[in-house]
Amino acid sequence: MRRLTIILGLLIFAQFSWAQSDILSPAPAQDMPVVITGATAHLGNGSKIENAAIAFSKGKITFVGKAEDWSGTDDHKTINAEGKHVYPGFISTNSTLGLREIDQVNATRDEREIGMLNPNVRSIIAYNTDSDVIPTLRTNGVLMAQVCPVGGRLSGKSSVVQLDAWNWEDAAYNMDEGQHLNWPSAFSYNWRRGTFGKNKDYNKEVKSLIEFMKDAQNYCNMPKDKVETINLKLESMRACFDGDAQLYIHVNSAKEIQESVLFAETFGMKPVIVGGVEAYKITDFLVEHSIPVILQRVTSLPYGNDVDIDMPFKKASLLEEAGVLYCFSVGDFWRERNLPFQAGQSVAFGLDYEAAVSSLTLKTAVILGVDDRVGSLEKGKDATLFISEGDALDYLGNKVERIFIQGRDVSTENKQKALYRKFKKKYEEQ
Repeated sequence: MRRLTIILGLLIFAQFSWAQSDILSPAPAQDMPVVITGATAHLGNGSKIENAAIAFSKGKITFVGKAEDWSGTDDHKTINAEGKHVYPGFISTNSTLGLREIDQVNATRDEREIGMLNPNVRSIIAYNTDSDVIPTLRTNGVLMAQVCPVGGRLSGKSSVVQLDAWNWEDAAYNMDEGQHLNWPSAFSYNWRRGTFGKNKDYNKEVKSLIEFMKDAQNYCNMPKDKVETINLKLESMRACFDGDAQLYIHVNSAKEIQESVLFAETFGMKPVIVGGVEAYKITDFLVEHSIPVILQRVTSLPYGNDVDIDMPFKKASLLEEAGVLYCFSVGDFWRERNLPFQAGQSVAFGLDYEAAVSSLTLKTAVILGVDDRVGSLEKGKDATLFISEGDALDYLGNKVERIFIQGRDVSTENKQKALYRKFKKKYEEQ
């Protein structure tokens, strides 16, 4: 019965993917210079330009400024975007995009490995560029993503990808840029009773983690010619000790955030907090230690019975005011298309609009270590951007008309649009 279920699921998946084959072909390289004129350009660095001109050639931005200051040559293809908006491509973080396709079919899920300690896992080699979910992100302005493994204590390495490629090698933008650690929780939730209880094994779990890190550090400190047998799990931590990769710590409570940061700093690693539900309580600590925060989904319930009901909505503005570097995430691969609206919801609760755009673009790029190439509309950076008819942080205004990834003119089609047209036509004919 189980085998039959898997076979049926794969057949459904194959049919689902086949229907998109003509849409998902990656765009060819940019073959002529382009200039976008007349739009409001949200630069991603906290500022904007009305009636702007953005030019790019061979995949790189060559001009950003007022339209009247543009003095380009006639060889540019002109796109009139008067009354519209141009944004840098939004970047999704803490995502399992391309690692999961159909939750009910295990054969299409490759986001986790068995066991508690899997630092040697590399999410990038499992990334599926043919996922039907990817185009649904692009058409909401999400053009890049951090693809992350999940599960266990140490889940493995994440990578940053651009969302228009034939294979994972072409998609890779910053490979193995971080290791993911799920910090032990001092409290556990009893699903049967619906109550929280103290985790009696918390100290034991933290001690076990410390012992592993000590072993890994001792191993990585040994001269390579002294290592007789390569230990993949310990070897995989080398980049974190050397500062070439960050340690993404998935943790929520204020006390545990502090403990995990001090733990990482003890081993000389660069921590980034993922989740950070109570980060707003310890902003001074985060600023003092220069700790970035990847926020969990804004549209979620408050954490605790005595917390303001709108705390998830206003948390970003509190971090912004305190000077904490942060960005937004969604967490569920099929919800990733809603990333812009996480920032939009925060704007409605006190966050400055351009700061919200920056938290989807440049601030995210800084956290992921790719800000030298993407994240803002600046001369010399990749032409990864999009044109929206209206406000891209509002679901009514987010109507993406043109998409460019590294200068390539990418399709705005997706599975949902195709189905909409199909069944609209069906009922129009009746």
